[in-house]
Amino acid sequence: MSDSLTFHATPVFPRGFRCASRNVGLKPTARDLTLFVSDVEAAAAAVFTRNHFPGAPIILGRETIAGGVLRAVIANSKVSNVATGARGVENARRMASAAAAELQTTADRVLVSSTGVIGVQLPIEKIEAGVVGMAADLQHDPMVGAEGIMTTDSHPKALSASVGNATITWVAKGSGMIEPNMATMLSYIFTDAAFDAATLDRLLRAAVAPSFNMLSVDTDTSTSDTCAILANGLAGPVDETAFLQALIAGCTRMTEILARDGEGAEHLLRVQVTGAKDAREAHIVAKSIVNSPLVKTMVHGADPNVGRLLMAVGKCFDCTIQPATTDAWINGYQVVGRGERLTFDDTVVRETLSREVVDIAVSLGVGDGAATAYGCDFTKGYIEENAAYYSS
Repeated sequence: MSDSLTFHATPVFPRGFRCASRNVGLKPTARDLTLFVSDVEAAAAAVFTRNHFPGAPIILGRETIAGGVLRAVIANSKVSNVATGARGVENARRMASAAAAELQTTADRVLVSSTGVIGVQLPIEKIEAGVVGMAADLQHDPMVGAEGIMTTDSHPKALSASVGNATITWVAKGSGMIEPNMATMLSYIFTDAAFDAATLDRLLRAAVAPSFNMLSVDTDTSTSDTCAILANGLAGPVDETAFLQALIAGCTRMTEILARDGEGAEHLLRVQVTGAKDAREAHIVAKSIVNSPLVKTMVHGADPNVGRLLMAVGKCFDCTIQPATTDAWINGYQVVGRGERLTFDDTVVRETLSREVVDIAVSLGVGDGAATAYGCDFTKGYIEENAAYYSS
């Protein structure tokens, strides 16, 4: 669906949204604090991680988003404020209050996010001091805000597109510890379309399900995952069906961008499963393939060991799998037929596996369930990045 939506060549914000970011001393030099601001109050909805060790910003965020109205999002990188107890929650509240004071609003209108190392107390005094004056820096380039929330990301991530008279803008970060459950990494969606909070919540969940929730870099669900949408209504009403289609398309495109930027990744991996008994089983099988270290290393090494695909399908013990009806393709080249490895030209399949985007398709032949999962290859870079993450 993302192919049918035309994204702006340069990302822009919708009417009434601006951002700022700066270094406040959490990192040595890079931007580490971001403000996203709506000039007027915006209807809002969000989904958060289901990890049983949610960060303090998640605990506060669930309380904040219940009000359904936001003026701003403040997010820091480097320190995630997770596993920090009551002090961490109090620091998250102080962070919201500091942003509210700078923007002349109230703390219950500010969503807080933090990302980075787990188990370190947030240097809240640096954030409180650093946010002072940021209102004067607010400007219209969403990439500036994206820079301030990066951790191991190799580049800032933002998209925008038009739908009717409105604009939708997506800003996200994420490179590792990624397999969302009801949310994704840090992802913020801004629109000037007019929707109430209840409608936004329904639309957001419908868009997250086939996109961010089908993403996995490493099977690890972060303690800080947040996906929020803000709608300030300055463009007026927009057709709901068209808006949802655009929202799903943008979330899907951002999912692909996040997957391609997985830590150490060299390939975007897309796995499409069709012919499953139902959508639930298609989801399970697609995730099993995209999460398999052996499939990931097969892609990285451009090694057409297609038995690994059969392994990843076959280990879905609670799914309806019939070898005699199972077929598989790599970038359009059929490599499995009726559960057996087909004779194919190794050179051709090796070449297709070396492409930046690798599409794996599996047809189970037992029903009409379908799902697509997004991921990346597994490289030495991932190990190197994470072996010293806490110490660096």
